[in-house]
Amino acid sequence: SLLGSSQMASPDPEKADSAADSAKVLVSAIRNNIRPRKIITRKSIENAVAMVMATGGSTNAVLHYLAIASAAGVKWSIDDFERVRRRVPVLCNLKPSGPYVATDFHRAGGVPQVLKMLLAHGLVHGECMTITGRTLAEELAGVPEEPRRDQDVIRQWSKPVYPQGHLTILKGNLATEGCVAKITGLKQTSITGPARVFDSEPAAMKAILAKRIKPGNIIVIRYEGPKGGPGMQEMLAPTSALIGQGLGESVGLITDGRFSGGTWGMVVGHVAPEAYVGGTIALVKEGDSITIDAKKRLIQLNVSAKDLAARRKKWKQPRPRYTHGLLAKYMKLVSTASRGAITDG
Repeated sequence: SLLGSSQMASPDPEKADSAADSAKVLVSAIRNNIRPRKIITRKSIENAVAMVMATGGSTNAVLHYLAIASAAGVKWSIDDFERVRRRVPVLCNLKPSGPYVATDFHRAGGVPQVLKMLLAHGLVHGECMTITGRTLAEELAGVPEEPRRDQDVIRQWSKPVYPQGHLTILKGNLATEGCVAKITGLKQTSITGPARVFDSEPAAMKAILAKRIKPGNIIVIRYEGPKGGPGMQEMLAPTSALIGQGLGESVGLITDGRFSGGTWGMVVGHVAPEAYVGGTIALVKEGDSITIDAKKRLIQLNVSAKDLAARRKKWKQPRPRYTHGLLAKYMKLVSTASRGAITDG
């Protein structure tokens, strides 16, 4: 994927030109033996994550880059996302929490513009190799260090949308291995309230559509993780329904599943360990008090350790949703979300 190509509108002539250029670059890469492992390094993954933070990208980036790093043999952990987040501001005012879309972003300068801003401020590694055979710094040589002032899609460095990244890793007794919160567009970044517990996404949707969810509630959707799902469904429907009812800011949602890039609100995904393997999310009861606090990076079930231990003794793993075939094999092989839900053991 060449720089800037992913934001082009499919019907535009430049898309065909980009596809032709991509073919030429691919043939050149083969001739010059430029392989993925030459490009995918710890520094280049850090570049990619910095770009995700600067543009307000999806929570799915956490899963994807953990898995990519594993496949490439690169050392990268869920805590590295938090390290990058603290350094990188959100520079782009994009949907779902902002007003602009990908084509607006492209016209404003797109990925090359944001990468050049990050490079100018020492937040990406310019020496990293790209698919063209040139370094990132060489690819960005002709891009200005500041965006045009006649647009508001990409903010000036001195006036970011947020001073730090938007994907934060929370930990606590509800997610000892970590989970991911997307905190853009929120007036308040913490909530404590009673749990509304559902053992599947359809069950939660039924309650939301029946308007049984009230402001201050924290919805728990469990058994939708890598093994429990199996495969981590996107929770776009429940979050969209909540926003449609005007509850996007006043209701929390916690799941061991994942979210769409179109999701925003007080939502926390990829809770690990997941419910199916006996993670604390499996022990939550209806009405339990739960705290989500993005600033403190905390996700806590406000139940004593003694009570949780008693609940754990009574907990039994549910029957698997699949007992044979590909999905049954996947359930046996897939790792926790905190390692990227990989199947390499």
